[in-house]
Amino acid sequence: MSSRSRFWRFGARHTGQGRRQMRISALALTVFLAACSHTMAGAQSGQVDREIALTDMRVLSSDEMDGRQTGTDGAARARAYIAGRFASIGVQPVGTSYDRPFTYERRGDSHDGINLVGLIEGSGDSDTVMVITAHYDHMGHCGGEICNGADDNASGVAAMLAIAADFAANPPLHDIWFAALDAEEVGLRGATALVADFPVPIDSVALNINLDMLGYQEENELPAAGAFHYPFLRDRIDRAGVVEPAHLIQGYDSPEWGEQGDWTYSSDHGAFHRAGVPFIYYGVDFHQHYHQPTDEYEVMHYDFFVAATQTVVNAARLFDTELDAVQAEREAAASERVTKPGMGQ
Repeated sequence: MSSRSRFWRFGARHTGQGRRQMRISALALTVFLAACSHTMAGAQSGQVDREIALTDMRVLSSDEMDGRQTGTDGAARARAYIAGRFASIGVQPVGTSYDRPFTYERRGDSHDGINLVGLIEGSGDSDTVMVITAHYDHMGHCGGEICNGADDNASGVAAMLAIAADFAANPPLHDIWFAALDAEEVGLRGATALVADFPVPIDSVALNINLDMLGYQEENELPAAGAFHYPFLRDRIDRAGVVEPAHLIQGYDSPEWGEQGDWTYSSDHGAFHRAGVPFIYYGVDFHQHYHQPTDEYEVMHYDFFVAATQTVVNAARLFDTELDAVQAEREAAASERVTKPGMGQ
């Protein structure tokens, strides 16, 4: 999650004890991707493969990725891994590549980032689409140590890949877009670039499901933000259900939660919200490993992560079945805002 939006900091520091130095060779990645392709072909639709989801999180938060800071070799290695997983699952690229390069300005300098974007085509004839997002970048190094970002946000990317695998096994009704976004940590730059140059008209995007930090929660609480701004999502979020030991909390999306508790613009969903696209943001609250070198795979809460991942898979599946209704309610709500006196001016 972007440090611009989360203000709390914790004093826990990395001690070096128990830290594993992972080195994933090109051969090992190739073998794993082949195994994933074989496993997913025979997987029961709707059921998250625990081993694969955990492996995705572990690999993306390994030392080989060097903290995945935008513009670094570590980020390039993470992209190569995600692109390989997209291909093995059956996510289709736009043209010949998943890469969607962009540039952004920061502190007077120009920087380059690369989003990865693809889709799984729907079986229906509706033009309405859904986009699933998770940022893959992290902070690189913190105080001279690698910040591997297992929770922030290897966990979200792993969950996004699980959703893709589910739709590949049982095709959706609508086109589902998947975006592994870059440069979230420096102000949602990848999401902003994607919204500005989306492969289909942005008005056809009925919903963004954004996944950011699903791996660590001592109380098993899984917040889902968005329904304050888009009330027609609330009942559907509840009906999608939650898988134990996780338990769902709708909120963190309004002024009543306070400056630090309103996450409307705290991650990539904020860019979609600015464009009028309804969003659901699934992600945990602050914890002592946030933006620290201790945000490692070894300290993640594996049962919670798998439960949260299954929960978002279930939600994506439900929203696919009701996406045209969501789009109609979105358009009606937008029309009402414009026609009310003093609004839409």
